[in-house]
Amino acid sequence: MKISKIIVVVFLLGMVGYALWEGIINKPAATGVEIGNQAPDFSLQQMDSTNVKLSSFIGKKVILNFWASWCGPCEAEMPEMQVFHEESGEEVVILAVNLTTTEKGLDTVTAYVKEKELAFPILLDVTGTVNNTYQVYSLPTSFFIDTKGIIQHKVVGAMTLETMKKYTDKMD
Repeated sequence: MKISKIIVVVFLLGMVGYALWEGIINKPAATGVEIGNQAPDFSLQQMDSTNVKLSSFIGKKVILNFWASWCGPCEAEMPEMQVFHEESGEEVVILAVNLTTTEKGLDTVTAYVKEKELAFPILLDVTGTVNNTYQVYSLPTSFFIDTKGIIQHKVVGAMTLETMKKYTDKMD
């Protein structure tokens, strides 16, 4: 009789432990734009008209950068982002979301990218939807997203090469 009580107690403790694991510890991150949130998914068109979906980069580190060609701090960080892109290879993906609604036209963006010789993906937010989703109020704004799609860091203002290295080195 005593052994059956022990078995029942062990079984119940196991069930409680499993419930805690699944319900609290192993709970997926909420979707949002705060550090620790699952980054909201989106699909935007690149300058070459192909679509890019953020969730297709699960398994890679991502720097999601919001910018515009008229933005001085954006212009200051673009060369640093290009160097980082070249140095990091396929280890880190830079997705630069242009706030196209604030530009004079798509030709302005095209000329800017060509002049700066930017080789990382430039995405066009022609409706401002992704900008609104990510609550970008100041340019540039960058989100560092880990291999699981979780936002690890947010930088408002121009980034340096050292900043990009520092934050991506800390991510899994």
